Amino acid sequence: MIYVAPSLLAADFSDLKGEISRIEAAGANYLHLDVMDGHFVPNISFGAGLISSIRRHTQIYFDVHLMISDPLRYADDFIRAGADIITFHYESVKDPMETLRAIKAKHIRCGIAISPQTPAEVLYPFVTEADMLLIMTVEPGFGGQSLIPECLDKATALRRRANSLGVKIDIEADGGINADNAGSVIASGVNILVAGSSIFKSKKPRTVIQTMRASEETHPFIG
Repeated sequence: MIYVAPSLLAADFSDLKGEISRIEAAGANYLHLDVMDGHFVPNISFGAGLISSIRRHTQIYFDVHLMISDPLRYADDFIRAGADIITFHYESVKDPMETLRAIKAKHIRCGIAISPQTPAEVLYPFVTEADMLLIMTVEPGFGGQSLIPECLDKATALRRRANSLGVKIDIEADGGINADNAGSVIASGVNILVAGSSIFKSKKPRTVIQTMRASEETHPFIG
């Protein structure tokens, strides 16, 4: 199944409750929450406080993407705030496996992400350990960028690796995804699509989400 995760960064922050209700009614599966610290990435977004404040207004799945340094230090804050899954960056820690296991030990799902310059092979050891693998298809830090097509080769490599091991794992892609290119993203092996502006800025978000999901019919992963 294809899941769609609108990114809150593209929402109207003057009416977050209304924006979240709108995309939830449009059929979104997850709400993607990009947390940026101005250190690991050159931008600052929001923290656990904002996530906690919107948690009481929705039951949608909170997909928390930590683009921060020392993610383990703050994991408890985001768990208390209502995260359903926490994803941290391979590049942000000295020992990714230790960090992954420490977060999972807190009884929460955990994913691991890689930036465009990082090869897919570094995630091979995590295929049997992580709940999700996240491929950044733009440089992390800012919304509104165009998808880097070459990054999709990483998703294909990881999906093939998972299939060869008989492992079912979520593979998420984040950055520059819209209704026009969703098919190529899905065909690469991705099953969770993060999209910001293409959904939140649309007057018909339900149509956008349905179109993205329907792309699987014409662009299935072949392997």
